[in-house]
Amino acid sequence: MLGLSPLMIGIIRKVKAWFQSRKGPSVVQPYYDIIKLFSKETIVPDQASWVYRVAPYVGLASVVVAGLLVPFFTTRSLGFVGDLIVVIYLLALFRFFMVLAGLDTGSTFGGMGSSRELMISAIVEPTMLMAIFTMALITGTTTLSSISEALAVNGLELVRPALFLATAAFFISLLAENARIPFDNPATHLELTMVHEGMILEYSGKDLAFMEMASWMKLMLFSTILSNVFIPWGVATDLSLVAIAIGLTAILVKVLLISLVVALIESGMAKMRLFRIPNLLTMSFILALLAVTSYYIL
Repeated sequence: MLGLSPLMIGIIRKVKAWFQSRKGPSVVQPYYDIIKLFSKETIVPDQASWVYRVAPYVGLASVVVAGLLVPFFTTRSLGFVGDLIVVIYLLALFRFFMVLAGLDTGSTFGGMGSSRELMISAIVEPTMLMAIFTMALITGTTTLSSISEALAVNGLELVRPALFLATAAFFISLLAENARIPFDNPATHLELTMVHEGMILEYSGKDLAFMEMASWMKLMLFSTILSNVFIPWGVATDLSLVAIAIGLTAILVKVLLISLVVALIESGMAKMRLFRIPNLLTMSFILALLAVTSYYIL
């Protein structure tokens, strides 16, 4: 997942360039960017504390551990009962240290980015929790691999309106959590409009490389959860070579489709004004709430 996440970012950038009638950078350009950052000098602000220094490492470590818990096949590896809750809190740990790092520099733009991130997360986290718990209600388990297996094995038997509502709510959460349009513009150079980029504005060198890798892997992680937990059809149900090959092909195709959808949204929409963002986030929360309600009613 760590190795493929820059490729996903490269595909999104390339597709956006195509929609804008530009040639665009190569799909492997993010790999070159990371290599370049590792060769640059790391500059630490004078007023920064240990929080600023450890945030990139804690962020990358938390996303890597969360990635180990997300199922790539239904046979349990590192998963355990309730691991979906652990994944949510590991991602919250990443955000916690990013917000602290943005505030720790004493930068005005870092403080603005941190406050905006907290405003968005106040609605996104309940939405994400409710969407995933809807899947737990449908399948009767809080283990990610068991949720994936139940949907993959039972086919259309577990398909109900709650599944579609939860999937839509989680996809909106994917865009908000990963600072994508319409919630944030990852390509912006205007400090006053930054959310995620504002928090890491003071980072440079290898610290910035770790922050970028953690953010890219987070997008890949959310796409994998959407692919293998909400729409797990095609996931490997055993460890045979044929099943694993089919499962890997299926998830690569689904992640590619998610990348294309994200690129299409970013090409066809503009970033929303900050005061309008809560409206869309509230709509996603209502979708997640309707998913839970419809499970008991329909």
